[in-house]
Amino acid sequence: MAKLEPGWRFTAVDPSEPMLEAAKQQLEANNLLERTTMHLGHVEDLAADESYDAATLIGVLHHLDGDDTKRQILRSIRTHLKPDAPLIVAGNQYAYASQPLLLAAWGQRWRQHGASPDEVKVKLGKILQGADPPHSEAAVQKLLHDAGFGDATRFFSSLFWGAWLTCKAA
Repeated sequence: MAKLEPGWRFTAVDPSEPMLEAAKQQLEANNLLERTTMHLGHVEDLAADESYDAATLIGVLHHLDGDDTKRQILRSIRTHLKPDAPLIVAGNQYAYASQPLLLAAWGQRWRQHGASPDEVKVKLGKILQGADPPHSEAAVQKLLHDAGFGDATRFFSSLFWGAWLTCKAA
């Protein structure tokens, strides 16, 4: 986005200091740090009068426990968006364990890239822990609607990952 729009400015928000530091390193490596305000905390901690032209929420929803927590972050984002502003949401679209065929395909992909059967087993064990993704694309749509966004268009999908574009509803 930054390469296409040299006049845009960004705000990065994350409650995890290590993740914000990793973002800072990427921003520095791409000469974008001076165009970015870094905020350690949550979206709801941003000043109430700050509003944005667009937002992204990438790789976050599936790390939040329960639909109420997911709706809360989406509502917080909506609060800070200008009317009709777009939101891109990307993340896991269903639980790993609910899709054994896709999970096996992921394991095969790792094997194709040189992972041993034991390494695949460890990787699969690791990803099965700690995620609470929406259980379907319909669940993603419902979360977005409940938070005050319009119908979302899925524009990307891979084994477990999906990405949607929606806008703040009036």
